[in-house]
Amino acid sequence: MLKSLMVVRAKEELEQEMEQKEEQKAKYLEENVLPVQVTGLSQAELKALCEELHAKIDVVDEERYNIEAKVLHNTREIKDLNIKVLDLRGKFKRPNLRRVRVSADAILCSLLGSKHKVSMDLRANLKSVKKEDTEKEKTVEVSDWRKNVEAKSGMEGRKKMFDAAKGQTQ
Repeated sequence: MLKSLMVVRAKEELEQEMEQKEEQKAKYLEENVLPVQVTGLSQAELKALCEELHAKIDVVDEERYNIEAKVLHNTREIKDLNIKVLDLRGKFKRPNLRRVRVSADAILCSLLGSKHKVSMDLRANLKSVKKEDTEKEKTVEVSDWRKNVEAKSGMEGRKKMFDAAKGQTQ
């Protein structure tokens, strides 16, 4: 409903604009172009009048040509600038982001502002591991598999097959 009313209103405004332009054109022609009196002129006077009108027409054609050339030039320039803008959008290289180390306190301070006063230690909840314990476990594991081959085999038949294969290669 509203859309159709807007379309009707726009049509009315366009018709009014066209009427105003026609009125302005008629006024301009009445003021600037005088009616030509051809009656009662001799052959030489008619020839001079024709030459004068041709000169005016040439001037008007030159102006029209110059204006058309300027418009054409400006439209080409606009197209070129639009193409450049599109190229720049596509070719824009985003800079590599750098890794920034920020503490948890700084993050909370930036998020919460001045409300944040308690400092958080994120490493306090982590489990501590002693290096000496891990080294001892590795040495124990290395000696364990060699000593307990029989215990880990699980089936005596497999151990016998392993021993048999070992005996054939020697």
